[in-house]
Amino acid sequence: MHQPEYRDLQTGEFKLPWTYLHVIKDYVDMAAHLEAVPKAKAVVNFAPILLEQIEEYARQVNGYLHDQISITDPLLAALVDPSIPANPEQRMKLVKDCMRANRERQINRYPTFKRLIEMADWLEHHYDSLTYVNSQFIGDILAWYHLIWMGETIKLTDSRIKRLIEKGSGYTLHDRIEIIEVIAEQLTSIICRYKALARKGQVELSVTPYAHPIMPLLLDLNSTHEAMPDAPLPELDTYPGGDERVKWHLDKGVQTFKRLFGFKPKGCWPSEGGVSAQTLKILGDFGFDWTASGGSVLHNSLSLPENGKKPGIHHPFKLQETDIACFFRDDGLSDLIGFEYSKWHADDAVGDLIHHIENIAVHEVGDKVVSIIMDGENAWEYYPANGYYFLSALYERLAGHPSIELTTFSECLQHSVEVKPLAKMVAGSWVYGTFSTWIGDADKNRGWDMLGDAKWTFDKVISAGRLTDKQVQQAELQLAVCEGSDWFWWFGDYNPGEAVSNFEKQFRLNLANLYRLLEEEPPAYLAMSFTQGSGAPAMGGAMRPGVELT
Repeated sequence: MHQPEYRDLQTGEFKLPWTYLHVIKDYVDMAAHLEAVPKAKAVVNFAPILLEQIEEYARQVNGYLHDQISITDPLLAALVDPSIPANPEQRMKLVKDCMRANRERQINRYPTFKRLIEMADWLEHHYDSLTYVNSQFIGDILAWYHLIWMGETIKLTDSRIKRLIEKGSGYTLHDRIEIIEVIAEQLTSIICRYKALARKGQVELSVTPYAHPIMPLLLDLNSTHEAMPDAPLPELDTYPGGDERVKWHLDKGVQTFKRLFGFKPKGCWPSEGGVSAQTLKILGDFGFDWTASGGSVLHNSLSLPENGKKPGIHHPFKLQETDIACFFRDDGLSDLIGFEYSKWHADDAVGDLIHHIENIAVHEVGDKVVSIIMDGENAWEYYPANGYYFLSALYERLAGHPSIELTTFSECLQHSVEVKPLAKMVAGSWVYGTFSTWIGDADKNRGWDMLGDAKWTFDKVISAGRLTDKQVQQAELQLAVCEGSDWFWWFGDYNPGEAVSNFEKQFRLNLANLYRLLEEEPPAYLAMSFTQGSGAPAMGGAMRPGVELT
């Protein structure tokens, strides 16, 4: 799981609410499904920058409940604000924020909330009528929004949430405070729940580099051309000091992971499954036993003449001159879960998946490791009941299957699963086996050039020695945030307009904050938008299949 840094690190304000919303909806449910089936096993990856945000949300929400300390997430603060804003623009902002949910699975499921959203749709086109919208409408839409984002396991077991959903309207401040009490409980306990699952051996916890950068691109922008020979590149020839930055992210990420979980992880999921020969070498030297990437990366690599006879794909591989095993995602099975099974009856979907795995067992020689790797939590909002029925059936049936064994990557290596040799690798990611999601078009390349400008300024100021140790540390953290993968993911007109706007604004804010921390004037271009979206990609663009559809 990962979310980028949504805070303005200079003010502490959360600009987008996705971290706490995904905690209460997805991270809670995913833990509960494993807890309910003790024989189930999984690998769960956490981005360190996500863990820090969860920690900060827990601190703030408990601070509000115990000492009335203000919350710096505007939407969460509005939930418990005794006074609904009178300003029409502020009211419309809250209304629009409460419309950001899956229409079919989250909004339409609840007729009362659906009716509120239909009113909100009308208000968007009749702005002057906001004057006549009372505070109860705003209070109800805030309450309902947080209720629909609750995980299915919470809705089924928490009497407070059951009662508030049944109430339907007329929510009071007391009701809204009850909702935030539930949110506080989930934020406070979620890291401990995964830690307990790891201690029992049900879960292997792994880590990504601290702020989720695409390591191969930081190391060598030209690695883009290994899978996309004709892709245009930024004006930036190479990311300055990329090798040192990758090692900084790995070191900082492991430090954060150890502080929260108490041990060093054996595995590293490289951000976006981004790998290259140089990346694997660094990960092995860093002491990781395993890493993983997309099946298309393996397919591209096995097509090279250097790799000779083509072995079966359901094995870990080790690239020559590296000391780390690399597992590869079964893109077909993973994408069935991500993009198709949400439309099926849960039992039929699980049965189909098991049938595919049984076929692999029959038709491939020797031991097989089928790696089903999901893009975080994004699939479940497209399933009925947040994937509750699918995930319940999946874990129960796989855990009880006579010939399929649920395991973890470290257990595979401990049990001496055969690791196949790989003479040469084609650099790429889990998305299409390329880096096209993050580089190679005009807007993404412009983002890299802007980041490169900031890094040159960072290097110049640091080498001049005019900052204090504290200022250097703040600037390093701010630079790390700017290097995250998510900003580049959303650049480009094929993405939805609102998402592009939100992430592009945050990227420019992050860069401007970096310049100010360096006591330099931000370039004028950071005041201007450089990318807009008008597309409607599958699943809203938050997920991509592993294989590019043609």
